[in-house]
Amino acid sequence: MKDLKHLIYFERLLDGANNELVQQAKADGKLALGYTCYFVPEVLLNLPGCFASRLRAPGTGSIDVGTYYMSSKICSYTRSILERGIEGGFDYLDALLSSETCQMMHRGHEHFEILDLVKKNNPRFFMTMMDVPFNDSPAAIDHYEEQLRTKLLDPLHDKLGVDTSDDAILAAIEAHNELCSLVRELGDMRKRDDPPITGYEFHVIQLVTLTCPQYLIMDKLRETLEEVRTRETDGKRPRARIVLTGSEIDDPEFTKLLEDCGAAVVADRYCYGSLPGREEIEILHGETPLRAVARHYLKTSQCPRFMNRGKADGRKEYIRELVREYKADGVIYNQMKFCEFWSYERVLGAHVLSEEMGIPTIGIERDYTLASAGQLRTRFQAFIESLEIKSIQGGKA
Repeated sequence: MKDLKHLIYFERLLDGANNELVQQAKADGKLALGYTCYFVPEVLLNLPGCFASRLRAPGTGSIDVGTYYMSSKICSYTRSILERGIEGGFDYLDALLSSETCQMMHRGHEHFEILDLVKKNNPRFFMTMMDVPFNDSPAAIDHYEEQLRTKLLDPLHDKLGVDTSDDAILAAIEAHNELCSLVRELGDMRKRDDPPITGYEFHVIQLVTLTCPQYLIMDKLRETLEEVRTRETDGKRPRARIVLTGSEIDDPEFTKLLEDCGAAVVADRYCYGSLPGREEIEILHGETPLRAVARHYLKTSQCPRFMNRGKADGRKEYIRELVREYKADGVIYNQMKFCEFWSYERVLGAHVLSEEMGIPTIGIERDYTLASAGQLRTRFQAFIESLEIKSIQGGKA
């Protein structure tokens, strides 16, 4: 297929956290609000005068210093974020908003405070940590809403003068929904038998929407959508269509590695992916904008920290529905090494999908970087070949 007009530009924006659009937004007087977890609602970090910046550590090499302050048994993503913070890579931030959802990242964010990172170069920088419930009951939504008010909105208003009124939240929701509608249309094109967008291209675009000031990329996203709507495909069918699920993937080279083996990643159900993440927020009758945000993020989350049986079973059903909707041939469960929640979810999910639901599934364990790319390529190639053989045999194992 013909290369997307803005793909190289989007790729360049992912080379570093403090990219050119972040610098432009800062020069415009905008506040940079950092976060790492879905449970810190992106929409509330894009209030008027602010922009959300979901943290990554692209180009990570040695993480010896991060390991020194934490432990080699902590996930390498957390250590990489801390290492990059120590290097000064996040000094552009005005605040780091955290949630006590992953204890490893919680510890990593604590070290930002302990080591006085960012603040020594930006005195107004501050951090907060909110408590997120383990279910989505009405009482849990009440608690989460209160946490969002006291640990996110109030500090932003009191320390940085951010407008956190209902009108401001409503405006942020409207802008958020416009972006989500655009990204979801791009993503839905992967359902076609001959998709006009690759999994790698979509991964790049999705990451750009998470890490760059959204008001500065909307024009190029609209152009890209129009381009993909009329894009001519090369007619080459992938060897296999894959649903990729699991823990944090913020490096599109991972998706490229998988697609270079002949697969097409048609659904991105992982942390930093669009499923969930790019659903529009609906305000129900009688709800305040903040209540709608709280309900939306708890109800849409597919995080394995929700351990009750209904949620656990629902996550497998969600994957099965993605397989059906995106016409996938198989599923790959990805787990960051030492990730507590996804370690058991990977093992259980791969078993349930393959043995009980009849969906070809494998699980992989990896580090934050692609240091083990050779081993991953071998696993991917073997899995794709097995899916091809199954297809030739008429769906028989």
